[in-house]
Amino acid sequence: MSRLAAAPTVHDVAQLAGVSAGTVSKALNGRGQLREETRKRVQVAAEQLGFRANRLAKGLIEGRTYTVGVLTSDSFGRFTMPLMNGIEDSLGAGSVSTLLCDSRGDPLRERHYLAELLGRRVDGIFVTGRRADPRPSLGPLPVPVVYAMSRSEDPLDLSIVYDDVQGAGLATSHLLAVGRKRIAYVSGPARHLSTRLRQEGTERTLLAAGLSLPPARVLLGEWSESWGRSAAHLLLGSAERVDGIVCGSDQIARGVADELREAGVDVPGEVSLVGFDNWDVMVEASRPQLTTVEPNLKKLGQLAANRLLHAIDGGELGSGLVLLPCDLVLRQSSMPSGP
Repeated sequence: MSRLAAAPTVHDVAQLAGVSAGTVSKALNGRGQLREETRKRVQVAAEQLGFRANRLAKGLIEGRTYTVGVLTSDSFGRFTMPLMNGIEDSLGAGSVSTLLCDSRGDPLRERHYLAELLGRRVDGIFVTGRRADPRPSLGPLPVPVVYAMSRSEDPLDLSIVYDDVQGAGLATSHLLAVGRKRIAYVSGPARHLSTRLRQEGTERTLLAAGLSLPPARVLLGEWSESWGRSAAHLLLGSAERVDGIVCGSDQIARGVADELREAGVDVPGEVSLVGFDNWDVMVEASRPQLTTVEPNLKKLGQLAANRLLHAIDGGELGSGLVLLPCDLVLRQSSMPSGP
């Protein structure tokens, strides 16, 4: 039968480094007045023995638990997981742990999880979800809160989201740059803020170029490939053919691409197409592969985590709405060959 080796203790490190246990504690926790040579000797001894400081004891001393909560309504993880990658990058490998709670969009479940997180004395909380539509604030809490890819209705809260208007503007500017002038906008339901903001970005950019987005070229439906196919069918049946399409999501854009291809329309030869989200499952499986707007969710998570950590360490959290710029990822669906 195998036996587990005994974990090294503070006293083991002290003996190897030739110092007291109290000096080991000061050296590893960054406290007290110690010579740099002594601090390094302790760190080398700890690494040699594979010593890990007792996080619970350290937390009791500093009044922290080194955990943060993540409240999400994104059950599928489509948006939360890229965001979490950024959050965990900024929190540091293993130095701060995250507790992920999925409310499934249920306010009662969210309040339950909030109470659980506060009961566990987390140092801070992120609030996120599948959409950036304004949502009720959690209200005043004893720990700092950052709304990431989620907008709190309270302007006193800090909300960090990507810039839908700027992202759609990038897509539209690109279509204009490749010579497209009869541009349509196909997106999700009008009740969603992102749909309206992306339409605004498309219209603004066209207006600045002396063009317009007629109502007949604005088609709003569901966030699905099926709706993309239906929208493309409607555009093909209209009196005026379009030569460029800005889509509100990659799912919609893939459906549009499928319908155009089946109808014998060359993409991007006759119609250039741009999606939104840079969802690899969609953009890479589409034929042709989709040019799309990258919302930089990982960067958004990093920014949110940096702001939260700053507040946990005693700094100012800040408030209001912070917009993170998007990027454009070029692929085959928008790049027609030259003459």
